[in-house]
Amino acid sequence: MGLPENYPQRVELNDEAHARPPEQLAAPVRISYLALLSESSNRDIERAHIATLAADFGVKPPAANAIHYSADFGRFRLKWERHSEFARYKFIVSGAGEDPFTDPPIQKLPSDWLAGLSGEIMVATHAAILPQSEPPDYDGISARYFAGNPLVGAGIAGGAAVALTDFRIRPDGFSRLLVLDDSLRPRQAGRAVQRLLEIDTYRLMAQLTLPIARHLLPLLATAEDELAQITSALTHVTESDEPDLLNRLTRLAAQIESFESQNQYRFSAARAYYQIVQRRIEELREVRIPAIQTFKEFTELRLAPAMNTCTVTALRLESLSSHVARTTQLLSTRVDLTREHQTIAVLESMNRRADLQLRLQQTVEGLSVAAVTYYIVGLIGYAARGLRAFGFGVNPELTMGASIPIVIFAVWLGIRRIHHMVHKESEG
Repeated sequence: MGLPENYPQRVELNDEAHARPPEQLAAPVRISYLALLSESSNRDIERAHIATLAADFGVKPPAANAIHYSADFGRFRLKWERHSEFARYKFIVSGAGEDPFTDPPIQKLPSDWLAGLSGEIMVATHAAILPQSEPPDYDGISARYFAGNPLVGAGIAGGAAVALTDFRIRPDGFSRLLVLDDSLRPRQAGRAVQRLLEIDTYRLMAQLTLPIARHLLPLLATAEDELAQITSALTHVTESDEPDLLNRLTRLAAQIESFESQNQYRFSAARAYYQIVQRRIEELREVRIPAIQTFKEFTELRLAPAMNTCTVTALRLESLSSHVARTTQLLSTRVDLTREHQTIAVLESMNRRADLQLRLQQTVEGLSVAAVTYYIVGLIGYAARGLRAFGFGVNPELTMGASIPIVIFAVWLGIRRIHHMVHKESEG
């Protein structure tokens, strides 16, 4: 068939849905899981570090530009996934002894390679999937594997398994997760463990914003008080006070803008991570175990208040930014009106000065006509005296007196024409 060409990234976009399939896990199996907070620019370093491990074990390394990788290293299986803010590592070993947490898979890796991992640990968990042969003794499980701590857990996958944890970090730096498998299929078990680990990971990633929110709350309270003072002062401000108020408001707006630009991404990320946690809990399809807190209840009691604090802080920051912007616009409008009044006063003063200049000019013109007439009539007198000296019968005094009106009119007419020409050129 003759069809149009494929979109260049069609296959890549389609395969993204299948890029990170969960590992197929069959009980008994043990997992060591790490989530390392790391800049996205470290992905090449992480990929190269995994390639070094693969070379040591004779295993095919990750592909160039890969952001996920899975391979069997013989003694263990490794799954690596790169996300925007963190990287996840799973080390998987089949089988389990009497205590599945005494010999975790991570101990099978070279210690120097583990020490060379880039990033900071956000989550470290030892997980185990054990077959469930009889009804669980939850008190015994808590005492044996979780130091007697209260358990958090539920039946998952509609009752096909039981997941238990205490969400506590033990002295070795790892928390523990136990899954008792009744009838999970391998891929279903892999999805269940992945969701459980993601709940813990995204729970902590969401809480990265909580210290920021706590730090901002007193700063926002101070900024709100400053804005209230400025707004109150606007009701009785004078023209001389406006520059100082505008300066204070500008500094406040810059401070709020700094808060927003520095923390907006963190607040948005917290909301996204919290939504993922809620979605993963729903996907567990929990079945309540009597006297044990479910994953949803634990999250609502511990995580929801922290997220509410972050949400309220983000809303206060956004609201304060809007209020500062409106107050700035109001004060700017007032300053503009003041400047317009000042401009009008300046123009009126200029008009008055122009009128005075016009009157002065008219006075000077009158004096100029008189002065020019005086000199011209004087020249006429000299000419009349010269004619009389040559024998012509001319009376100099009579000639000068008769010429005065004519000279005045001619000089006045000449000055008027000059003014008319200058005015015409200025308008053109």
